[in-house]
Parts: sequence; C-alpha cells; structure tokens
Amino acid sequence: MPSKAVISLSTGLEDPEKVTVAFLVAVGAAETGRETLMFLTKEAVRLALPGTATGVACDGCPPLADLVKRYETAGGRYFVCPICFNAKQLDPETLIGGAELNGTVPMWNWIGDEPATTFSY
Repeated sequence: MPSKAVISLSTGLEDPEKVTVAFLVAVGAAETGRETLMFLTKEAVRLALPGTATGVACDGCPPLADLVKRYETAGGRYFVCPICFNAKQLDPETLIGGAELNGTVPMWNWIGDEPATTFSY
C-alpha cells in the first residue's frame, strides 16, 4: 500500500500558481491511491470555504475548481488550522466537503507511525 501524503499549504489566492501546484501534488497523490491530507494554514484556510478556490492561475493551468473537485472525488481530506480559521472569524459551518477544523496534534495522529511523504507550499 502506498504511504500517506501530507501537503501543507499556507498560501491562499494571493499566489494562485503556488496554490495550483499544491493541489496538483495533492490530486496526484490521492488519485494514485495514497491517503492524502492537505493541512491548510494562514491564508490557505479560506480555500476550505465554498466558492473560494476558483479561477485559473496561468495560461495552461487547470482551473482550481476542477482540482478541488478531483481531490474530493479521490477521497482527499483537509485539516484546516483552527487558530488561523478562527482568527479570520470564518464560519466553520460552511467548510467544503472533506474539510474539518483540526490542528497539529490531530495531523500527527492522522499520520501515525507509518511513513508519510510531505510537501510544503
């Protein structure tokens, strides 16, 4: 069985190309059968709200909404930093599918003792 994958993303739509790359990596991991978790912090927490991950970052880049849908379809999950999310006074009742407020301890518990491949953006 493939190892788990964790993609840590702290950048939001202020850098859409970085967000696109992070989602491409996450989609690739999830679609190849890895249990995949995106850990969203700082401005990236807004990506866990409906209608936020939209647009096209560059000529030839896939639309962010398509990547979000593919990630969800492949079973990808999001842990959204509750400190960052609450500091922005966002509504946890509006999180997208697969997203939940969870911090670093739940992330480490999710990883467990098995190997995990990590990426950070």
